[in-house]
Amino acid sequence: MSFSHDLSLTIPELILAISAMLLLVWGAFQPKTGSVFTAASVLALVAAGYAAATGPLGRGFAGGMVSDQASVFAKVAIYAASAIAIPLGQRWFERRGVKNFEFPVLILLAALGMGMMASAGDLISLYVGVELHSLALYVLAAMHRDNAKASEAGLKYFVLGALSSGLLLYGASLIYGFSGSTLFADIAASAKHGAEPGLLFGLVFLICGLAFKVSAAPFHMWTPDVYEGAPTPVVAFFAAAPKLAAMVLFARVLGEAFGGATEQWRQVLVLIALASVAVGAFAGLAQRNLKRLWAYSSIANVGYAILGLASGTGEGVQAMLVFMVLYMVDVMGFFACLSALSREGRDMETIDDMAGLFKERPGLALAMSLFSLSALGLPPFSGFWAKYYVFKAALNSGLAVPAVLGLLGSVVAAFYYLRLIKVMWFDTPAGPTDAPPAEARVIAIGLALFTFPLVLVALTYIDPLARAAAAALGLA
Repeated sequence: MSFSHDLSLTIPELILAISAMLLLVWGAFQPKTGSVFTAASVLALVAAGYAAATGPLGRGFAGGMVSDQASVFAKVAIYAASAIAIPLGQRWFERRGVKNFEFPVLILLAALGMGMMASAGDLISLYVGVELHSLALYVLAAMHRDNAKASEAGLKYFVLGALSSGLLLYGASLIYGFSGSTLFADIAASAKHGAEPGLLFGLVFLICGLAFKVSAAPFHMWTPDVYEGAPTPVVAFFAAAPKLAAMVLFARVLGEAFGGATEQWRQVLVLIALASVAVGAFAGLAQRNLKRLWAYSSIANVGYAILGLASGTGEGVQAMLVFMVLYMVDVMGFFACLSALSREGRDMETIDDMAGLFKERPGLALAMSLFSLSALGLPPFSGFWAKYYVFKAALNSGLAVPAVLGLLGSVVAAFYYLRLIKVMWFDTPAGPTDAPPAEARVIAIGLALFTFPLVLVALTYIDPLARAAAAALGLA
């Protein structure tokens, strides 16, 4: 293949990289940026998403870069979530007197890294993508510099992220050593009839590193503290796009490189999935801070996504992709509501703060209720369809016991979702709230409408796209 063909596969990444550099120079010379700066960063993401959806498919750079239906599916969803996070975050920082132009630039760089993760065709591009997006996320977590909790969150995320990167890199080096190549296609040839002990050890370390990135148990220890300390719009971004990118990378590694060792790695994934569901369901019961509560909720939901992947079939990968897209809507919508809510200039982040919210802000209270019911998995909301896909795939692949245990975990988690709804609708109001910003209110209500009824229309498009993406990832 020619260099021009290889370059054509990276047009979305080139758009984001060039836009980030131009915006960085713009902000350096004109720090007091406004709505035009925000609009330019969102436009860059829209252009990158369009380029991904309409660009050529194939493999480039000696197999290190892949453009297929799976990467296109992931990139469009990732760029859409990133585009929502930018105006949400910019307005949140402005209300608190934090003037910074770096926020949209870091979102673009994180999206660039996540796009590389979705298109990784070998261990080198995998690691570069993971580190590029992680470095941007470390800074985003500590973006509110005057807040001690935000600085602590950034430091914790960085230290534990370095540990996970070490696990991932060690696993990659073992895989390279025992297979003789970094390319997924060559690794697949070495693991065609199952992974030998050395290769299997490398795969386990690689799974551990990726499990940290999606905050799956028992590698979830950073999640509650980082979610609580980081700025609320940053948490909305953390909980959505990076998890989808890591799950697609997960599926690509397991399907393209270790498809012949399915019976070996699916056992590990089932254990991680069930541990995640258990930790998320039971630890969430004790939480009063909503950001920590939804951190544990995200751990449980990642467990459901991994359960779909553990099926080891194309149907399971399709279920995982549908689940992650619908979950992204719920989590971004909920944190958009939190971003919009404050009382006397103080963020409303605890369950007690939400007392009687329906009487004060009925629109936002209704939206939060919809997101909670959806995350619970109540029909006919989007979360129900997400779990339906996952449990169906698990049952069809013989994972009946894990599916039942996952369903029980969902029943346990229902307590903290319903408790929040009860507090918002029936408790005595805790006091008048500040006027919510228009951007956060519009985003929250728009995403709430997606949970129902728009999800019924959206699924007619998401389902076939996810099926095509799953077929491209190598699992039958």
